[in-house]
Amino acid sequence: MLSGVSVICFAGSYAVALALEVSRLLFRSGVRGALMLGSAAAGLIAHTAFLYHKAIKTSGTPLSSERDWCFVAAWVLIVAYLYLVYYHPRTPFGLFLLPLALGLIAVGWFVAGDVPFSRAPASRAWGIIHGVSVALTAVAVLIGLAAGLMYIGQSWRLKHKHRAGSGLQLPSLEWLERVNSRSMVLALLMLMIGVSSGMLLNLINRDPAAGRMPWSDPVVLGSFVLLGWLLVAVAAGKLYRPARTGRRVVYLTIASFVFLLVALAMMLFMDTSHGGKRAERRQSHIEQNR
Repeated sequence: MLSGVSVICFAGSYAVALALEVSRLLFRSGVRGALMLGSAAAGLIAHTAFLYHKAIKTSGTPLSSERDWCFVAAWVLIVAYLYLVYYHPRTPFGLFLLPLALGLIAVGWFVAGDVPFSRAPASRAWGIIHGVSVALTAVAVLIGLAAGLMYIGQSWRLKHKHRAGSGLQLPSLEWLERVNSRSMVLALLMLMIGVSSGMLLNLINRDPAAGRMPWSDPVVLGSFVLLGWLLVAVAAGKLYRPARTGRRVVYLTIASFVFLLVALAMMLFMDTSHGGKRAERRQSHIEQNR
């Protein structure tokens, strides 16, 4: 009964947000945007709580049934919707994304099966999601770094009044600011997915012999440190307007790259269960090159 009420709660919140999106076609309102975001955000919180409760309470493999995957896909669509509406408040993305999310929820609740997949396929599937999302985190941070370096170069060129036609052609400072800011948001979203999927893998692999990752593992700690920094950096950009303009956003991006390097160094040079012990990895590399 609790899970059913939870589904009604977040599906109802999304339906309210969709109704507010439709009302854009009928009349103008100064408070509609805030109500729309608030309704969708409240639904996302309930949705997240529902998925978390299901993951820790399930007797089988967590979040691996057809129903679970429908709910997870709907959750991702809502996150994308909130992201797009925040940056493009005048574009009615909800008219297209919210019906898809509600459709997935309906299919998951009324049609899809609730029997979890077996442990091995579920572990492989979540392992792929974990690996891809962590890799995309690194890509997003590197894109932000590249944009930051270009920003510094373009700023130096303008300050010294170099002609636009001389040397490299670089994008405008405004465009580079947007890339910097959004690359950090994308990195945060990808790392949140990576950390969440890693936690699910730990729930799937309850037996340490099956590959359970200790919370004290250096890579796990490094991931949480990077996640904490990205949360601070993104929050600073949203709450403190100067932090998302000019060189400040560039400095935040460069700091994110430094935290990424720290996380990678912990994986490469410390004993970790992600890739085996450092000595074991070195010995395996030597044997492969004989």
